Amino acid sequence: MAAGCVLWRPAPAAGDGIEPAHGIELALVHRPKWSDWSHPKGKLKRGETFEEAALREVLEETGMTCELGAELPTAHYRDAQGRPKEVRYWAAEALSGTFAPNSEVSHLRWLSPDAARRHLTHRRDVGLVADLLAALAASGRGR
Repeated sequence: MAAGCVLWRPAPAAGDGIEPAHGIELALVHRPKWSDWSHPKGKLKRGETFEEAALREVLEETGMTCELGAELPTAHYRDAQGRPKEVRYWAAEALSGTFAPNSEVSHLRWLSPDAARRHLTHRRDVGLVADLLAALAASGRGR
């Protein structure tokens, strides 16, 4: 069992005054152990709720505190050893923090939703971008 977030923040306005598409950026993390780009996520610790794990993993992997929003669809897949894996995801707005590389994550990139779709390593992660945009639109936070 694991939990994570599709972490977003308002995009800075372009120098020409044109608002970027969707007006947000998404955080993707690079995990050298797996040589992939993904949304921040990780295994639950004993006694931890899914929500607590999602908040902790975002903080550990990105250095960001965040506020959980809508729960997004749960991902089901097989891990590198072929075992079934389930990851519950939430939309989460980054509030503050600073990224520092660590033993699990070497890089953090803030990308537009379209760029994030192209940058994600695993197909299962790409659909979460649309799920996030739909959740933000439903809450009145997206365009």
